[in-house]
Amino acid sequence: MAMDFAQMGQMMKLAQKIDFEKVGKLAEKVDLNQLLELAGSMDPATMQKLLKAAKSNGTPKELPAANGDFFDISGLLTDEQRAVQQTVRGFMETEVEPIINEYWSKDEFPKQLIPRFAALNLTGAVYDGVERRADGSVMEGILTMEMARIDPSVATFFGVQCGLAMGSIYACGSAEQKAAYMPKMQKMEILGCFGLTEPKVGSGAAGGLTTTCRRNGDEWTINGQKKWIGNSTFADIAVIWARDEADDEVKGFIAETKTAGFAVEKQIGKIALRSVENGQITMTDVKVPESMRLPNARSFKDTGTVLRMTRAGVAWIAVGLAMGVYEKALKYAQTRKQFGRKIGGFQLIQAHLVHMLGNVTAMQTMAIRLSQLQDADRMLDEHASLAKVFCCAKARETAALAREVHGGNGILLEHHVARLFCDVEAVYSYEGTNEVNTLIVGRAITGFSAFV
Repeated sequence: MAMDFAQMGQMMKLAQKIDFEKVGKLAEKVDLNQLLELAGSMDPATMQKLLKAAKSNGTPKELPAANGDFFDISGLLTDEQRAVQQTVRGFMETEVEPIINEYWSKDEFPKQLIPRFAALNLTGAVYDGVERRADGSVMEGILTMEMARIDPSVATFFGVQCGLAMGSIYACGSAEQKAAYMPKMQKMEILGCFGLTEPKVGSGAAGGLTTTCRRNGDEWTINGQKKWIGNSTFADIAVIWARDEADDEVKGFIAETKTAGFAVEKQIGKIALRSVENGQITMTDVKVPESMRLPNARSFKDTGTVLRMTRAGVAWIAVGLAMGVYEKALKYAQTRKQFGRKIGGFQLIQAHLVHMLGNVTAMQTMAIRLSQLQDADRMLDEHASLAKVFCCAKARETAALAREVHGGNGILLEHHVARLFCDVEAVYSYEGTNEVNTLIVGRAITGFSAFV
């Protein structure tokens, strides 16, 4: 069938657009004569479908964003809470992530960020002056998650300041102590640490604390050592837990770190949370006035009240860490090519990513409910312990899968997953080991204590 002039004109226009260099390269791989013969034998409808498919394959596809909040946990928050969440997310992404690998590598906390961190007034979202906000636990959890999503060391710094140190004064301090310390600690004008764990006493602190205190009139003398004390190398005050020589009960004190006999040695050689500056504290006849004793810390049960509060925070650190490694693994899978295609299109990689997302989502829903119970004053030891056990174990699993998705690149700091992969090991162990928290839950559900 002969072409009319209109068809010939159209053919000429198309010919002018042909890149004959590319056609030549195509001819090296494909028999063009055979291709044209096949095209000529097709009916118009089939040809249209083929052209449409070819056109769609050539158009870059917009991939889904890496979103670790698959069940929209942030949708449970108020507008004010979400605004604070976005503020801390922006700070972590722009101020912390670009520099944290450097500080992690050299065992240092980026202390130059503390004034900028303080300016965000994040502790103000948890405490209103000397009182805890009605939604303080949920807010603290969300903020902790956002910090740990980028860096668990910064989240731990916040947890020590806002949770362990301020929490001890809030739960066990006098009205005068709260008024003197909490407003300044909220502004980070005073930095605190929490001294419970000892060189030879970790999980057995309830009955084996060796640091002692002895009262002489209106003054106490403290002797002993504390180990793994985060923030202690630059803290202004330390909450110290010591066993009273008179009644054998554990008591709490606010000790100024510049007091004579109070010495801190920075711990080195860690493979996890390297940006947390842990220290070993040695106290030799440290004098603390009676006015600095926490009056509502009369036994280890009162210490346990503080630990129950902060154990929920560690569960949230695990949530944030898992969320961070999942998002990084997903972004990597969407861009990394092997065997001529993006690895996100392989079934096994998708299986890893779905497994990770399931972990993250389950952890988030457990943690948000735990914080709701805490704000309602209904959280029990076993609630916090179950969340800590479950979330930390799943964070460990998720970090391992994220490293696996990255292949060999997963051990390089530049992709950030290697740092989080190491950090999860510390999160898994502190604030009560997996075994101890398991026994707390086991005792609650069976009625039998398996502690030795």
